[in-house]
Amino acid sequence: MTDMLLQQLLNCITLGSIYALIALGFSLLFGMLNIIHFSHGDVSLLSPFLALGAVQALGTALGAAPGGMSFFLILVGAIVLTGVIGLLLDALVIQRFRDAPVMMALVATVALGIVLRELIRHLFPNGSNPHSFPRFITGTLDVFGFPVPIFNAAVILVSILSVGGLFLLLNRTRLGLQIRAVSHDREAARLMSINPSRIFRVTFFIASAIGAIGGLFFSSYASVVRFDFSVEVGLIGFSAAVVGGLGSMPGAIVGSLLIAVLDTFVQAVVPHGASYRLVFVFSLVIGILIFRPSGLFGKTIVEKV
Repeated sequence: MTDMLLQQLLNCITLGSIYALIALGFSLLFGMLNIIHFSHGDVSLLSPFLALGAVQALGTALGAAPGGMSFFLILVGAIVLTGVIGLLLDALVIQRFRDAPVMMALVATVALGIVLRELIRHLFPNGSNPHSFPRFITGTLDVFGFPVPIFNAAVILVSILSVGGLFLLLNRTRLGLQIRAVSHDREAARLMSINPSRIFRVTFFIASAIGAIGGLFFSSYASVVRFDFSVEVGLIGFSAAVVGGLGSMPGAIVGSLLIAVLDTFVQAVVPHGASYRLVFVFSLVIGILIFRPSGLFGKTIVEKV
């Protein structure tokens, strides 16, 4: 019984860490641009397809599937390329709506997500079908007699390092100071010789790259990837950010862990829970929005009119 509880706890923390990597992008972009980038989940889930495409291309060229350091470099390349794609999407589409009403930006990013999914579906070989995705870290660690898969430990460690690195970037570097300056007052930042457009591009790259790590981990955790996975993952990541409070980094983490705990608990306890887990997850989101619209860590903003 104890081992089962520990296993469920490990699953909760692992899944929560993956959701947090997606949710952090939503919170960072909303706190930075005041734009709900609803296609962030679709951008994040580009990374496993980019990695699979590179593996297939190298396998065809070399006659054998790449492994070891070559596979690691492919994953790093997929993360960087996803960050660049996020930056380009901002330059081509999203920046047009920085000063537009929120609803226009929302509709535009929803449409952008559909475009990305359909491009994957039609351009990737057999894009409509599920594709197996390898568990790129195998083996187990013995922790006080309890076997912990190295993959789960790596997910948790990388998530902690990503969150810690983002926190240090925002609070201990000149770039972070510029990002916070632009988020508080764009015009005042421009008067201090800070280029808001450059800060926007950097922020989109960071958010997309962190989301790409979450996309790779999610696909490896599920051992499969589909072109429409981004709908579920994006909605859960966005919901986690909403539960914690859009714009709050700690809130995104806490919201992700809460959703992961509920997700895992429902699947383990409720009969046929795997079919109903999203009902419980989004019921939690609705409840939070009813009783605390700003989220658990969000701040209510009062405007005088």
